Amino acid sequence: MSATRTAPTGDPVAEATRSVVRDFLAARATGDTGRLTELFADEVDWLLAENPAVPWIRPRSTGVEAAAQFTELSEHVVPEASRATVDTFLVDGEDAVLMGRLSGTVRATGKSFEGPFALRLTVENGRITRHHLYENSLSIAEACTPDR
Repeated sequence: MSATRTAPTGDPVAEATRSVVRDFLAARATGDTGRLTELFADEVDWLLAENPAVPWIRPRSTGVEAAAQFTELSEHVVPEASRATVDTFLVDGEDAVLMGRLSGTVRATGKSFEGPFALRLTVENGRITRHHLYENSLSIAEACTPDR
């Protein structure tokens, strides 16, 4: 990940949110689905634009399902070719917003995707209750679609 810009500290709720989000990013970077499962609440408000061409993008509503998304992603995307950089990390109370860029290569097609993303997370009682990801889903769908 690249350098991040963070909001001023001092608010204990914001500090707790920032800590959980940092744990989330570390677990995500290492593929630690056990830790991700611990970090997600039992029920999660999950939003990620569905596209039938993208096998790892589908509705989810539990912490276990949310953590499994990262395993499914690694099954379909070449890990060595995957990148995510965070250039903005804003926290306001229980809410955090991360913005940056992501890229990857789909195993089945060998095609690459890239683009900006924004991720909104909400942390309540030390666990992630909201995960809303906005990304270049068209680029990802095109990378998942075999050439004709």
